[in-house]
Amino acid sequence: MPETNELSRPNFHAVKVIGHRSPDTDSICAAIAYSRLKNAVDPARSYKPCRAGQLNRETQFVLERFGAEPPQLYADVSAQVRDVDIRLAEGVDGGMSLRQAWERMRDQSLDTLCVVDGENRLQGLITLKDVATANMDGVDPYVLAQAETSYENVIETIGGTVLVGDPAGKTVQGRIIIGAGNSEMMERAIKKGDVVIVSNRSESQLTAIEMEAGCIVVGMDSKVSKTIRMLAEENDCLIISTPLNTYATGQIIPQAAPIRYYMLKDGLMTFDLNTSVEAATKIMGSVRHRYFPVLGDDGKYLGVVSRRNLLNLHKKQLILVDHNEKAQAAEGLEDAEVLEIIDHHRIGALETDNPVYFRNMPVGCTCTIICQMYEEAGVAIDAQTAGLMLSAILSDTLMFRSPTCTPLDERAARRLAELAGVDLEAYADEMFEHGGDISGETPEQIFATDYKVFASGRFHFGVGQGSYMSEKNRRAAEALVGPYLETARVKQGLDFVFYLFTDVRGAFSEVLMAGEGAEQAIARAFGVAAAERAATLPGVLSRKKQFVPALIDTLKHEGNA
Repeated sequence: MPETNELSRPNFHAVKVIGHRSPDTDSICAAIAYSRLKNAVDPARSYKPCRAGQLNRETQFVLERFGAEPPQLYADVSAQVRDVDIRLAEGVDGGMSLRQAWERMRDQSLDTLCVVDGENRLQGLITLKDVATANMDGVDPYVLAQAETSYENVIETIGGTVLVGDPAGKTVQGRIIIGAGNSEMMERAIKKGDVVIVSNRSESQLTAIEMEAGCIVVGMDSKVSKTIRMLAEENDCLIISTPLNTYATGQIIPQAAPIRYYMLKDGLMTFDLNTSVEAATKIMGSVRHRYFPVLGDDGKYLGVVSRRNLLNLHKKQLILVDHNEKAQAAEGLEDAEVLEIIDHHRIGALETDNPVYFRNMPVGCTCTIICQMYEEAGVAIDAQTAGLMLSAILSDTLMFRSPTCTPLDERAARRLAELAGVDLEAYADEMFEHGGDISGETPEQIFATDYKVFASGRFHFGVGQGSYMSEKNRRAAEALVGPYLETARVKQGLDFVFYLFTDVRGAFSEVLMAGEGAEQAIARAFGVAAAERAATLPGVLSRKKQFVPALIDTLKHEGNA
């Protein structure tokens, strides 16, 4: 196996550009667009778009419409085996002899070899202890036959030379016999197929052939007469010459057995690239061997890790887009290193170990900021990237109807529409119609489409939002999601859960809610009547600018009362 594989790809330890854990179209398209920009302006590093949650229906439509691949899912950015230095130890064939295995371990300072098949899939592993045990227990004369040892292994192990016969494809069928003593004793000892180790005595060689030995091994590179060779060929008996003496040959020849006979095949403890470092550490503490196989995303063998490797951890490097609060970020953020934040929301509580590049602008969409950064860097925007960023702006600004929309958003969207080659208004209607279609969706799936958690004083609450162009789709979504809100609140341990069902054309939102005191909070925040866990909010289209700030202000006063 060559010393290049998945671990040596440029994007294996790429900087991950990632949005929030309930990704919307802006979160996904911003990750794609910004990673492309970074790869263009910083070619020395690799930047990879990622996502922290499942795609919603609108975003799926957008990606398919412009032929873009979904970013890779990273719901958890905790330290994983992929973040440590994996040793690219070559996998070995199960037919390798014990002798070769020991030499490989000695030369590479390894105490574990991983046995793989022709497709590099793990078959088993053998440790230095296994090799030592096999060698110390090597008194069974049938071991080569039981292990189905090839004659090629025998020849390699004893440094032999074939004098008669063709060993290709042949395996040992009998015992290992030392051909000492007189002919009568040898006749009683030798059985058909045995491997007989003999000296330079022609009488011993002849007796072994007559007793139908499968192979005779002649020590000390002794000469073998033409008559013996001819008889051996007639009786299909291999003759192998070795420079070793009879004693040394008898000691070493059991080491020709293939390692598949001794390897551990069942109950293998392996790690994949997504195994957490915490879990790997616990497993390593329960097993005596030092190195553990690592399997790639395709299930094939990659290399090995040890306890020492786990100490040399490379934190995942992240660029956060469309969010800057830990509660909205992928799980395990504390184990990662944040390099940059590109966002258009309020600044929340997020601590970093080092200074970061933080660009936060009061615009309607993260992709508006990224579009501006393309212009500043002098990087051309291709049609696909333009289409993705356009979609994000239309989605976040509700096609310029949201109060969060700025002239900068609309200007960027119209320029991107030209670059993408689409009619802005017609495309927006098409996108919203696909996004509002909830056929086949579960309450949980609709709920998670665009949902974030916030904190205000002693209160923790979640706010979701779905935007609909048709009343039919909006009411269908309300009927599905409404009964689920209390379940979601309890499951997440929140004080309140609110969900906005926004009518884009009518410029209002129906808000459904769960949690003791939720109705009173909505009534105080917006001056509307709330009953039966529901309220209508005229003119409220933006969660970020209209709903969440008013609710946070109300809850702060409630917490201080």
